[in-house]
Amino acid sequence: MSHGKVLTLWNGEKINEEETRILRKPSSEIPVPFDEERKRDIKTLIDTFLEREDGVGLAAPQIGILRRIIVFRNKGFDEKSWSKTEKDYDVLINPRITQARGDMVTMAEGCLSCPEIQVEISRFPEIKVRACDTAGRKISRRYTDYLARIVQHEIDHLDGKLIVDYDGALYIPKKKQEFFAAFFGKK
Repeated sequence: MSHGKVLTLWNGEKINEEETRILRKPSSEIPVPFDEERKRDIKTLIDTFLEREDGVGLAAPQIGILRRIIVFRNKGFDEKSWSKTEKDYDVLINPRITQARGDMVTMAEGCLSCPEIQVEISRFPEIKVRACDTAGRKISRRYTDYLARIVQHEIDHLDGKLIVDYDGALYIPKKKQEFFAAFFGKK
């Protein structure tokens, strides 16, 4: 099984400058039909996601693949251990939000690439997305509530946008406040 390391902005008390540079780059679309290299990229992202227990979604840039691919659980969010069968997660390739509806809802979000913090972010409660599936077929999906939030978060990663780029309230563990004050330039 192939897998990738999840890139982070910081690790312990150190800023990961190279990983941050990669995470902030916008991703490129994958031409359809997929060539063998892109099929490997898709498989690597799925395998990496399925190996983890600590996230509900993952975008290709988070493992250093600057392509527009996301994978996320579509159920079982409260379960620490889930079945990880293909029916339990969605993969979207070249996703585009074509419609967003409803009053934006603000909630705290965390991220595997920004460990130990949460930021309050406003998101649409309903979205429609056009994308390709893993076979390269065009699909259209509607997501609501928590799933809509996950998809919007992962698409942000494809655009090089991170939760720390939002202006919402920031939640930091007390033991890390000095480090994050320096990281965010508030020291």
